Amino acid sequence: MRATPRYRRGVDEELERTAACLEALGHPTRLAIYRLLVRAGSDGRPVGKIQEALAAPASTLSHHLKHLEMVGLIVRRREGTTHRCVASFPTMDQVLGFLTRECCAEDAAPGGPPADHPRRAAD
Repeated sequence: MRATPRYRRGVDEELERTAACLEALGHPTRLAIYRLLVRAGSDGRPVGKIQEALAAPASTLSHHLKHLEMVGLIVRRREGTTHRCVASFPTMDQVLGFLTRECCAEDAAPGGPPADHPRRAAD
């Protein structure tokens, strides 16, 4: 039996969640949907408007929305007969935070990261 690496407690869960989100965004249609919803802000967009913007068949769009919803990148709300999708900004922040949290942590260069690096600007 092959040993699998164990991560620090909690980090493996965050790693799995982040990987699932990135996998969902790895499809061009899902990435286009997500960008559209991020641009729409907290109001999101009705599914019909997303379909119009992407010129996607309803069944295809539904499939991709389900993937994004399953990993927590979007939230779908029902408003009467209309379904509205909204980007989950907390999930987006978690994914971006996971990717950047330890940026340049092992940078051995004197003075740390370059002056124009985002991590340097935060210090």
